[in-house]
Amino acid sequence: MKIGMVGLGRMGANMAERLAQKGHQVIGYDPQEAARQRVEALDMPTVGSLQALVDLLEAPRVVWMMVPAGAPVDDTLDELTAVLAPGDTLVDGGNSNYKDTLRRAAHLKKKRLHYVDCGTSGGVWGLKEGYSLMIGGEAAVVKRLQPLFEALAPAADKGWGRVGPVGAGHFVKMVHNGIEYGLMQAYAEGFAILHHKADFDLDVHAVAEIWREGSVVRSWLLDLAAAALKDDPGLGGLQPWVADSGEGRWTVAEAIDLDVPAPVITQALIERLRSRDRDSFSDKLLAALRNQFGGHAVKKK
Repeated sequence: MKIGMVGLGRMGANMAERLAQKGHQVIGYDPQEAARQRVEALDMPTVGSLQALVDLLEAPRVVWMMVPAGAPVDDTLDELTAVLAPGDTLVDGGNSNYKDTLRRAAHLKKKRLHYVDCGTSGGVWGLKEGYSLMIGGEAAVVKRLQPLFEALAPAADKGWGRVGPVGAGHFVKMVHNGIEYGLMQAYAEGFAILHHKADFDLDVHAVAEIWREGSVVRSWLLDLAAAALKDDPGLGGLQPWVADSGEGRWTVAEAIDLDVPAPVITQALIERLRSRDRDSFSDKLLAALRNQFGGHAVKKK
């Protein structure tokens, strides 16, 4: 199958390369010339405009977008809808908010364009191991794109599936990332306890390696934790600053809207926000209050 890949950042380029390895024809586009050159170095063709990309695809066309969530997706869709034809299909493989996906799909339906949302997990390892794909869209359209999903997934019958109508793919991926927040936080806290137990002088990397085999807490995240601890056991080369992609926030907001208690995911998000407060006013006020009511000592600069 011949497809266009729009967005040749690391994820998009890796997905394009995996598709090409599996026998699909991929034509790439990215507004950044450097990104196009990286893909061209892998012997995959690129073009310098969306019009040129569409001209090289056969109807009904398939264009897969790996574009940052938000305005960049809307801007790309505006350009694409001006050059695509009825019956063509757009796939959003990024981390869009499912509510935006529903809005976009309704708009594209009026133009008789198909829209598929594909929540994608696998990160930098997807090229080698395959991607987990959570797909939303019309059943017939997803069926037609099945060869692409089978090529990107870990196996033709594993790691991918249509989870529901349009919007469902990004919704499931949102919750997936919320769960990821909680799992990562639990590992982080557990290893912090091990690290601070000075009496035992624990080798936390060795503990991670033990847990990787046979333990009920073994997982791919634990594998990655073990790799990080092997390279830098004390993590002295890192700053304690943790970003968030936004999907944890969306998951917490959705849980509130649905009256579903999600304390672990919510607290994991709060801890990420705390990690960025270098000069915490709230902690200073806590110290000041203890000093005011109990005369407890405070540390001053």
